[in-house]
Amino acid sequence: MYFALICRDKPGHLEIRKANREAHLAYVAETGVVTQAGPFLDEAGEMCGSLVILDVADKAAAEAWAANDPYAGAGLFESVSVQAWKKVVG
Repeated sequence: MYFALICRDKPGHLEIRKANREAHLAYVAETGVVTQAGPFLDEAGEMCGSLVILDVADKAAAEAWAANDPYAGAGLFESVSVQAWKKVVG
C-alpha cells in the first residue's frame, strides 16, 4: 500500500536539513520502501520540506518509517502528514 509523507520544515532550519541529508538518504536506501521522494523548494529555490512516497503494509508502518527518519530525529520538521495514496499515473 502506498502512503505519501508530506513534511514541512521548520522555518530557518535549512542548515539542519543539509547537516542530516546524508543520514536521511542512507536511511532511504537501507529501508528499501521509498518509491519516490524529493524536497519541496521555496521561492528562492531552497529546500523547505519533503514529499516521500512509501510502499509499506499499513499506516502504522508509514508512521514508524517517518518517526525513524534522521530528519525527524534532528527536529527538522514543523509538520508531517501521512496520507494513503493511490498511484494512477507513472
